Amino acid sequence: MKNKKHNSIFNRFAGKGVFPPQLAFTLLLPARNLILSPEKLIKRLNLQKDSLVLEVGPGPGFFSIKTARNIPEGKLVLADIQPEMLAMAKKRIDKAGLNNVDYYLCDGMKFNFPDKKFDVIFLVTVLGEIENKQGYLREFYRMLKDTGIISISEQPGDPDKLLPEDIKRLMESSGFTLSKFYGTKRNFTINFKKKAF
Repeated sequence: MKNKKHNSIFNRFAGKGVFPPQLAFTLLLPARNLILSPEKLIKRLNLQKDSLVLEVGPGPGFFSIKTARNIPEGKLVLADIQPEMLAMAKKRIDKAGLNNVDYYLCDGMKFNFPDKKFDVIFLVTVLGEIENKQGYLREFYRMLKDTGIISISEQPGDPDKLLPEDIKRLMESSGFTLSKFYGTKRNFTINFKKKAF
């Protein structure tokens, strides 16, 4: 029985789908900075000191601490469907002494936030894991301020990785338009804004 559980966790780690919380420590390995460091991502997000930011699928909070520190007068909301991931991120954030972070457990369908609340919404290696992509993107559109950005980052080695052209097609069909592209086709961040109608 124990071997079956370990095999199942490994299959989730190496295969498609939601990342297993039992292996969340791998998301905090320093080598991850070589692919995309929190500092590099923050530059791509154009954060202001009072930005209201939604991070979807933060895992154990690899990007969260630096993001929260860069918005001292703002607020970071971490949203995840796995309570274990939120608990791990909260533990790290509490240890860092940050008090401008909230936690939100997603139901996989809707977000209980008002319209046009966030300046920035960002996802790192998460969009491909979301089953209800169109539903989430409708919600992101609703929650994003008219002047805000939604930022999607993908990295090599992720079995759920989406290609830039697939992301662009998805985003455009949900009312977004390309704003900036950073990196290469293998390791990138794409920022989108709401289309002007």
